[in-house]
Amino acid sequence: MNIVENFDLFAPRLINSKELLSSGHRACSGCAEVLAVRLMCKALGENTVIASATGCMEIVSSMFPTTAWRVPWIHVAFENTAAVASGVEAGLKALRRKGRIDDRYIKVVGMAGDGGTMDIGFQALSGAMERGHDMIFVCFDNEAYMNTGIQRSSGTPMGASTTTAPAGKVSMGQKTWKKNMPEILVAHEIPYVATVCPSYPLDFIRKIEKAKSIKGPSYIHCFSMCPTGWRSPSHSAISMGRLAVETGVFPLYEVEHGHYRLSPDMPKKLKPIKDYFKPQGRFRHLTPDEIDMIQQRVTVEFVKLKEKAKFLKTGNE
Repeated sequence: MNIVENFDLFAPRLINSKELLSSGHRACSGCAEVLAVRLMCKALGENTVIASATGCMEIVSSMFPTTAWRVPWIHVAFENTAAVASGVEAGLKALRRKGRIDDRYIKVVGMAGDGGTMDIGFQALSGAMERGHDMIFVCFDNEAYMNTGIQRSSGTPMGASTTTAPAGKVSMGQKTWKKNMPEILVAHEIPYVATVCPSYPLDFIRKIEKAKSIKGPSYIHCFSMCPTGWRSPSHSAISMGRLAVETGVFPLYEVEHGHYRLSPDMPKKLKPIKDYFKPQGRFRHLTPDEIDMIQQRVTVEFVKLKEKAKFLKTGNE
């Protein structure tokens, strides 16, 4: 039996069928971030407490007096998601030690967008990771402050046009390179760091499950395609995520106790970055020279990543 030919038949059996994020929320048409949250919840299961920053997922899922969440969930400020999650984790330990709650393992998760992770919430996140709290932090990176008007963040890629970094006669749009947040978390020497994309659901779920099994801090950086902010067709979110991976714009990898491993979904040869830029209005203004400049940077960074993974594979530690 060819496992590839029968993938669609057997893959659903590998995924938890219980929905812990209900339908009926207010996400935009084609939103890949809400799909990512749904996959995250399937991997985490019911013994989970989530602290969620202000952002798209908070707005679409918690319009008073309703909620789309079927696990304990708390909305926190933009800047303190990791601080609240670490406090919940410490509180649960204390209650368990005092016999106030039953002795079962509950995973605490902090979640925020790129702004709430890489900009406003970075200090709290760094502190929580440095202290070694037993928690997962998931960044849902749609590469701008989409909820408040598509303003640039430190997660916005070079050349993208946003409302606060608009492309025009005197500017190509965003003028700085995207902050490499996974590498910053690797530098914290935490047990587990991984990148995920909802276009690759089995890889996504496997990495969340691994993070859940680890006692200690883990960081997951999720690529969250946003048709609204990227000015791309709403039906293209999954294909856009695949193009981001296939061009090396967003490589899939994991770092376990300092050891790098590329995802099996990563191609051996990258597609040109123009294939990824073409369907997106935020990049439509770029000149061939500007695209070439960005292509060179993406290629160099991917080679560096492959070398780190190769170092582990050859055993030259």
